[in-house]
Formats: sequence, C-alpha cells, structure tokens
Amino acid sequence: MKEKYLVMDVAKCHDCNNCFIACKDEHADNDWSPYTYAMPWHGHRWMNIERRERGENGRVDAAFLPKPCMQCSDAPCAKANPAFVQTREDGIVLFDLEKGAGQNITDTCPYDAIYYNDEKKVSQKCTFCAHLLDNGWEEPRCVHSCPTGALSFYASEPAEFEKKIAEDGLSAYMDSLGTKPHVWYKNLHRFTKNFIAGQILIDGECAAGVVVKLEGGGVTAEQKTDMFGEYKFDGLEGGEAYTATAEGKVLGKTVLTGASVDLGEFAL
Repeated sequence: MKEKYLVMDVAKCHDCNNCFIACKDEHADNDWSPYTYAMPWHGHRWMNIERRERGENGRVDAAFLPKPCMQCSDAPCAKANPAFVQTREDGIVLFDLEKGAGQNITDTCPYDAIYYNDEKKVSQKCTFCAHLLDNGWEEPRCVHSCPTGALSFYASEPAEFEKKIAEDGLSAYMDSLGTKPHVWYKNLHRFTKNFIAGQILIDGECAAGVVVKLEGGGVTAEQKTDMFGEYKFDGLEGGEAYTATAEGKVLGKTVLTGASVDLGEFAL
C-alpha cells in the first residue's frame, strides 16, 4: 500500500505562517471525530514553525523549520501508549479518542509535537488532515495553502520514496532518534548546520570569480566568489577546524563551535 509523506524545503520557507493559519482554520472549532476533536484556539501549534538565525556582522541569514507531528513509523508515543496510539497502513499516526481519554502523553514526543486539550481531556496533534485525505483530498490543508512550494505531499510505496530521499538529498529532523518519520526535509542544513563566509577585495574593489578553497572537518570544497567578492561554504559541522585559502594565501582559520563564522574582508 502507498504511504503518505510530507516533504518540506527549508530554503523555500519564508515564515509566512500560511500553513499554521490553514491548520487553525481547518481544526479550530471543527470537530473531526473520530480522527480528532476540535483544536483549541490558543496554545496548540500542530504546525509549529521554529526559527534560527545564523552568522555574524553583515553576513547573516535566517531559516525556518515547519514542524508538525513526524508521523513516525517507530513512534515513541506509540511505544509508550500502544492501547490508543494507532499507526494506519498509510503511515498516519492517530489517537483513539475514547481509549485515550484523560491521557496526557505530551512528554512522550521528542519533537514536542503533541499537545493536551484541557477542555476535552485528550492529547492531540497533526493528523495529516486524514479526514480530508479519506474523502478525496490529495494533500493536507497546510500543503494546499503554501504559496512558495516549500511543502509537498506524496503517496508513495516506501521503496519508491527511499529513492526520492537519495535523489533529492532529503534528511530527517533529529535523525539520531531513529523514529523513521514520514516527514522529511530538503536543505535541512540551513537550520541544523553552520557556514563560513567572507569577502575578497582587490585594490579595494569587490573581487568576483576568485577561487576559494575550504579544508577541514573531512571537507575539501571549492567555489568562486560572487559579484560582491563574497563566498559562503554551508552545511558545515560544529566543533571542527577549517581553513579558507585563495591563490595560496590563508583567508582565515576558525573552529566552528556551534555558530556560523564571518571571516571578514581579505585584500589580495
């Protein structure tokens, strides 16, 4: 059977919150039993968006990570509560409303994607809009409402999707947990890793097309400066020592300690 997968491109997310608003519009004040009760207007963020700023000085960027329930195949919440946490054949994880009555299981999710409804006395989360998918929709409301194409939805055989993971360079968030999620990310390094950047000048002018090399941390990379004389090596691991060079001269050395680094201007 084909399973459901959600793919998010961090590079295309602009933090517009359309996905968050669409989720609220679909679920707040709308009881979709037996899938889920209505979402409370306040406190619940079934499509949460986390933010991270990187860099220093003038060379900074921001990344946004839409984070719903990961719909894990090996879900920690299901392991802790097998009596009422159910995984459908299509991979969607749902809570049995009757069997889960009064059960606050928010602390069983390592992604902090489960919320407790104090009024209904039940735990709730993103359902991939299963009530819509089961009635002919091809995608959840969040995907339908994304204006930048950052969110994509797929119905695919697991073996086929494994090929897509490899071809598109997709990554799982907090992969070390081993939960086998059905939510995957493209350009996840924009949120989880760091960069080294800088600028090269020649005779006081921006030097375009200069070849810059970076070595360290098992990485050997090369690129040319842009029209502003700037370079940027992204996707780097923290805790590693790196050296940037151009035309045999050292532009700078640094140890990434969990934050991105601007090596500043260098006059060739």
